[in-house]
Amino acid sequence: MTGLELSIIAFAVMLVAIFLRIPIGVSMAITGFTGTWIVLGSPNAVLAQLKSLTYDTFASYSLSIVPMFLLMGHFATKSGMSGNLFRAAADWFGHYKGGMAIAAVGSCAGFGAVCGSSLATASTMGNVALPELRRYGFSDALSTGVLAAGGTLGILIPPSIILVIYAIIAEQNIVKMFMAAMIPGVLAALGYMLTVMIYVWINPDSATRAPRVPMPDRFKNLIKIWPVALIFITVIGGIYAGVFTPTEGAAVGAIGTGLYGVLSGGLDRRGFLDSILSTASSTGMIFFIVFGAQLFNSFLAFTQTPQGLATWVGEQGFAPMLVMLSMLVLYLIFGCVMDSLSMILLTIPIFFPIIMSLDFGLPPEEVAIWFGIIALIVVEVGLITPPVGMNLFIIHSIAPEIPITQTYRGVAPFVLSDIIRVGILLGFPSITLWMVRVMF
Repeated sequence: MTGLELSIIAFAVMLVAIFLRIPIGVSMAITGFTGTWIVLGSPNAVLAQLKSLTYDTFASYSLSIVPMFLLMGHFATKSGMSGNLFRAAADWFGHYKGGMAIAAVGSCAGFGAVCGSSLATASTMGNVALPELRRYGFSDALSTGVLAAGGTLGILIPPSIILVIYAIIAEQNIVKMFMAAMIPGVLAALGYMLTVMIYVWINPDSATRAPRVPMPDRFKNLIKIWPVALIFITVIGGIYAGVFTPTEGAAVGAIGTGLYGVLSGGLDRRGFLDSILSTASSTGMIFFIVFGAQLFNSFLAFTQTPQGLATWVGEQGFAPMLVMLSMLVLYLIFGCVMDSLSMILLTIPIFFPIIMSLDFGLPPEEVAIWFGIIALIVVEVGLITPPVGMNLFIIHSIAPEIPITQTYRGVAPFVLSDIIRVGILLGFPSITLWMVRVMF
């Protein structure tokens, strides 16, 4: 049996295990351990490898950014930032037709700028905005659909934990990845807002207008969101300006968000302890998935599968864009059974060498950055693609009385918006790379 054949069998077995609801980290670890055992012919050799593999994986300084951004997101959730963001946005847009839904998108983008997690953004903003949307008579489809889609902004608008993981795996500069994500993130938010406007125009009964808020009250509530802007500018601006590294920036953001929570009264002793425990739990889960992925990827390296596939694709003469599109379709399929982190950890070691072997007319570093952003966007689409997008079930858990079929119907226009955006970014890589080229 060749290494490629063994890898294909192992990959299929791992997918079956995932379908059977075995934790993804466990599935990857067991498959990688068994596959490496078969390749090396001895379990002792695999156990000896684990000593160095474990240290090499978790001794990475860059990984320390993960718990810091997670803590920053938990502090932001506990401190009440989400409510202030939505109220401020609703004051300015609520009196327009469908304006409360547009405000939900804007507040999701703002919260995503200090959170970095799609599921956390969808859950937090769903609890804040969904009752208000329903109170003002918005349809169940539009209310749940816009919040499920808005939640995806959490992993695209920097800081993003998934971007950090991709940068580590692909050995790319985290700062450049954050820069490259800015314009696509803004386009995503604007695209969702435009989608709401079109949706309301086609279905006028799906939305209403909120009472117009006096201008002094608008500015009063707008002032309340200054901590979000300050933290975002401090963290992202400091990283871009080279004042501190991404890890230091994450620590500054966590401290700043925590201080705001304490001073505003939103973060009490219990909330602080809950944030610490939740961060520890989430970090442990993420790191275990990272370990399982490293074990599986080590097995693939022994079989030379990534290099072999890259060589084979190059020999076939496939158009580079066709190869890229095929990978993106696979991401949409994987999104039905996996979370975004698992998809990135599982596929990048296989896909990345193939992409880097193709000629897109760009320097290698720009190809790596561009592909990472495109992959992240499509992974994001997988989170809202029926029937089992993760964000859809997060929103459904908040309002279980709303049939999930309504959420499927409401999120469909936003999926179409994402597909159009992916097409634009594929056709014009300079949109993604513009900030990187200007700053570097």
